[in-house]
Amino acid sequence: MTSEQRATAAYLAPFAAYVGLMAVDHALGLPPQVDFLLRFTVAALLILTVSRPYFSLRPSRPLASIGIGIAVFLVWIGPDVLFGYRHFWLFENSLFGKAEATIAPALRTNVPFLALRAASSFLLVPILEELFWRGWMMRWLIKPAFLEIKFGTYQASAFWIVAVLFASEHGPYWEVGLAAGILYNWWAIRTKCIADCILAHAVTNAILSGYVLFTGQWQYWL
Repeated sequence: MTSEQRATAAYLAPFAAYVGLMAVDHALGLPPQVDFLLRFTVAALLILTVSRPYFSLRPSRPLASIGIGIAVFLVWIGPDVLFGYRHFWLFENSLFGKAEATIAPALRTNVPFLALRAASSFLLVPILEELFWRGWMMRWLIKPAFLEIKFGTYQASAFWIVAVLFASEHGPYWEVGLAAGILYNWWAIRTKCIADCILAHAVTNAILSGYVLFTGQWQYWL
């Protein structure tokens, strides 16, 4: 394996494994506890063994990154809290699905499962998504030999393609997903530091997890 292939695997493998296992586990009908444990374990191992040499966890602007994370959380829940338009056809349809709880009522009091689900959201997902979307794709779209492109390099087409694809990943929450993608992309360009993007993303997901657990708004955990 060449150095470029190793780098590509480092940025893509955790995300690909997480998404791939999600599809396989759902197809096999595995219990949610097994599904999340398997995804968490495999993706975490790939991050620790394959990806870790390629990124830092030392943000250059920690306080500002925390602020960005809080702002994205407010953007995420704001429309529902202020306007309650989530069930409009633009957001709930055959293409984007429906904003509804996917966690069975019995699991909503299962502490080990909830802890694993929350940990996956704010410890694992920010790393694997930032590696994939802003660490790899936003650079690869500029030049396939992506390591030659400095992290946070701006090109309009790469910026907007990643923002739109990031939005599509979030189904019925696509419009706030687009806003989040724009903010995270902008922060990558501003800081030139993937650790800042990981921290911002982790803060968003951590607060959202707390919001879900304390308010019972389970639909945010798709």
